[in-house]
Amino acid sequence: MTSKIKAEDVRAHIEAMLQEAAEKKRGFLQTIELQIGLKNYDPSKDKRFAGTVKLPNVTKANFKVCVLGDAQHVDECNKIGVDCMSVEDLKKLNRNKKLVKKLANKYNAFLASETVIRQIPRLLGPGLNKAGKFPGLLAHGDDIQGKINDLHSTIKFQLKKVLCLGVAVGNAGQTPEQLLKNILLAINYLVSLLKKNWQNVKSLNIKTTMGTPRRVY
Repeated sequence: MTSKIKAEDVRAHIEAMLQEAAEKKRGFLQTIELQIGLKNYDPSKDKRFAGTVKLPNVTKANFKVCVLGDAQHVDECNKIGVDCMSVEDLKKLNRNKKLVKKLANKYNAFLASETVIRQIPRLLGPGLNKAGKFPGLLAHGDDIQGKINDLHSTIKFQLKKVLCLGVAVGNAGQTPEQLLKNILLAINYLVSLLKKNWQNVKSLNIKTTMGTPRRVY
């Protein structure tokens, strides 16, 4: 638990945020985002940090994963209703940049069989890599749904050229307790990545997709 933020204060913000989401119903399940403002950082000079952390509860509300699979994995995906593409499907894209970009935009993440992952650069070119969505490895014997659930609850912090970050830390269908655990773990992990820890944190806000930002620090 971080000493800079009181859990009961964050919980109060979460409850108000969920109340707002319930009163203003949308046609989709809203994602809850943690928005971070940093200070005392110069992205052009300071080392750009990056790190991933797995949260206790699934985070993304509308998170789509596609498996780029060999025959066995395609068969397994079809049985459990997971989107997948075979090597033959990938060949049909013919390394067309627009088609590869369209594929990258359609899904939040990809998994690929070991025999397929080695062929990705040759089959698709650098498109998935440029989009930051190069597939994770899917081995035989892996629980496909379990791997997808892991992707749903793993978040990545990465400093680029601006001092503002945003990550999905939950969705409006979760309980205040689930969201509190996710948010506090995400904040603590982020602070551990920063060179001066809390001295680099300017602001922390949480908000639903369509809701009002609520400042927790």
